[in-house]
Amino acid sequence: MAGNSEAASKFDPARAAEYEEQSRIALAGYDACHELAACILAAKLGTGSEADILIAGAGGTANEIIIAARLEPRWRFMAVDPSEPMLDLALARVKEKGLSDRVRSHLGYVEDLPEMERFDAATLIGVLHHLPGDGAKLGMLKALADRMKPGAPLILAGNRYAYASEPLLLAAWGERWRMHGATPDEVDAKLARILQGADPPHSEEAVAALLADAGFGQPLRFFSSLFWGAWIVARMPD
Repeated sequence: MAGNSEAASKFDPARAAEYEEQSRIALAGYDACHELAACILAAKLGTGSEADILIAGAGGTANEIIIAARLEPRWRFMAVDPSEPMLDLALARVKEKGLSDRVRSHLGYVEDLPEMERFDAATLIGVLHHLPGDGAKLGMLKALADRMKPGAPLILAGNRYAYASEPLLLAAWGERWRMHGATPDEVDAKLARILQGADPPHSEEAVAALLADAGFGQPLRFFSSLFWGAWIVARMPD
C-alpha cells in the first residue's frame, strides 16, 4: 500500500488539471490505444454483452469508461482511484457524457474492494509504471486478480523498459514534446522528471512475469508506442 500511496500523491489538483493534454502529448496514439482497448474487450466479452468492469486508476480523463460505454451500452463500471482530484475530474467527465447511472466509484485502492464481488473484466491503464518496485506492482495485479472472475480479461497498458536503457526512444520522446511547442529547457525538465518519477517494468518479459505471478495467463500485446505497451491477458482459473 505504501507504494500506491506514494504514486497517488503525485497526482495533486494541479497535475490533475493538466493531465489530459499532457497525456496526449506523452503518448503518441493515446486515443487509438483507448479505442483499441475497448474493441479488444468487446471482442473478448462478445458484442452486446452485459458486463461489470473494474477500472483501476480511473482518475483523469475517464476515457476508458467513456469510449467503452459508447461501444457497449450494457456495460457498467466501477471507477477506482486513490487521488481525489483525479477521481473528481473523471467523474465530472462521466457526468458530462450522461453516464453517471452506469458508473460507481471508490476513492481509494483496489485492495479496499470486497473480494466477494467479482468483475467480468478490468483495466489498468497508465498506472503500473507509477508504482515503485516489483512488490507494489505485483500487489496491484494480485488485487485485481482477486476481484475478477476466472477467465476474465484484463487490459494492461503502461510504459515498459528502463527509460535510460533506450536512449533513442527517450530522445524521440523529447522530440515529441518539442514538436508540441516545448523549449529545449522544458524538454530537459520533462525528461528529468520522467527519469526520476516513474519505475516501469524493465522489459516485456518482466511484464509477463509479473502477470504470471499475480495469477494471469500469457499476455497478448495489441498496441505499442515508444515505451508504451498495451496487452490483454486473462485471469487464470481458481
